[in-house]
Amino acid sequence: MKKVNPKVFSKSQTDLAGEILRNPLSSEEDKNNALEVLSNWRGAHSYPMHVFKQRLKNVSEKIDQDALSAQRLKRVPSIIKKIDRKYNGKKATMKLTQMQDIAGCRVVMSDVLLAKKLYQEYYIKSDLKHKKVNEKDYIAHPKKDGYRSIHLIYKYYSDKGKVDYNGLLVEVQIRSKLQHIWATAVETVDFFTRQAIKSNQGQEDWIDFFRLVSSAFAKFEDCPTILGTPEDEKQLYSLIKQKEIELQVRAKMSHWTKSIKLFDNLKNKKNLHFFLLELDTIQEKLTISAYSKRQEQKAILDYSTAEKKIYGKREYDVVLVGADTVKDLKKAYPNYFLDTKEFLIYLNKILNKYSD
Repeated sequence: MKKVNPKVFSKSQTDLAGEILRNPLSSEEDKNNALEVLSNWRGAHSYPMHVFKQRLKNVSEKIDQDALSAQRLKRVPSIIKKIDRKYNGKKATMKLTQMQDIAGCRVVMSDVLLAKKLYQEYYIKSDLKHKKVNEKDYIAHPKKDGYRSIHLIYKYYSDKGKVDYNGLLVEVQIRSKLQHIWATAVETVDFFTRQAIKSNQGQEDWIDFFRLVSSAFAKFEDCPTILGTPEDEKQLYSLIKQKEIELQVRAKMSHWTKSIKLFDNLKNKKNLHFFLLELDTIQEKLTISAYSKRQEQKAILDYSTAEKKIYGKREYDVVLVGADTVKDLKKAYPNYFLDTKEFLIYLNKILNKYSD
């Protein structure tokens, strides 16, 4: 696998590129040059990401044969939004080289007990030589919006031939299948309603709906619920039912799943590992380009080119992800296939329990 050199541009050049991209007054020429620098910095994270993903796959499958692992490089719009984020009204200060989740790998475990077991046995009691620099247990302490998962940030380290990648950050996410179903349902709604619920910038009704459902799902898993949501199950379910009626959640999700037109070039291809997913929410079309491991650099280049074409257009989305099989891809990223079937199964359980 050919690797991207993280030292083609200096850290100061990379951080300057981030400043240019978050400045609305930057010229188009400066933005294009900055995108080249950002793409190189992001691409350089591919190698350490592979290292963490392979270990994640190996250890998760030791305790759960149905564990599903995948990886992704963060999308340019998400990167820019994050470095431009202001906290408590203060000026944005995050530098591009400080971002902790440009490279991410994720595992979805069959249930929350197996997710916790993986975390405790292979990441708390760990002999990893890479330095853990941050850790958030959003299962024990859910986010205000209802998000639940475990996030671990590591700084890559090698004492052998891969020292150029030392210091690059990789995020590891561990979540249960139910937590994954909730999170991808949020992303699907974001795509089709052009919201940003995931970033706490969505419509209040949708935000409330997913907060309530998150607490219901937490009860299924015997985990802490979201602060401010009812502890009484019947009351909680009643509020979810009310929100579902107001928003017509089931009708909308069913329509989105049925209406998507899938165009792909995966037929008769073997040994696929990277997938470029391009979503057009206007035409309700998903285009998939697939690549082998040897084609990783072409995949990264095509990713960069596709992002430039849709830069600043909210109706389109593109992401490059890695998965071991096409089947795993669809399981790991159902939001790109607009597949909310499993979410609707659990939602129906909630809505039907106190139907009288």
